[in-house]
Amino acid sequence: MTDAPGAAPAGRPRRERSATESLTSIALGLEAFMVFFAALTAFGLKAVSPAVAFGGGAALILLLVLTAGLVRYRWGLALGWVLQAVLIALGIVLPIMYVIGAGFAAIWTFCFLKGRQLDRAKTTILKETP
Repeated sequence: MTDAPGAAPAGRPRRERSATESLTSIALGLEAFMVFFAALTAFGLKAVSPAVAFGGGAALILLLVLTAGLVRYRWGLALGWVLQAVLIALGIVLPIMYVIGAGFAAIWTFCFLKGRQLDRAKTTILKETP
């Protein structure tokens, strides 16, 4: 019998993700898409060389995707905060990125705070359940 793709192996339960982990990884994934379009824009406007636009964009996308998988760790969340500053700093290359980066940093902050709130509520409910 074969397991469904992505299913945990038989005999080993799948690790439950926290709300903070889920929400912040979603935010980082959305940011990766945004960086893709920002790299295309930087290339199209000739703001930087094609190598910098596509190489730097690809490196930042890879870092965002990898961090999305590491937000279960404290240092992964810290790296997520650093990446928010990097996205805002992209305004040096494309000035509109100051606004877009700040908007995504606000989304990240909301996801982080709401995830923590949901995790605390879940912990409280589990403690009260007999």
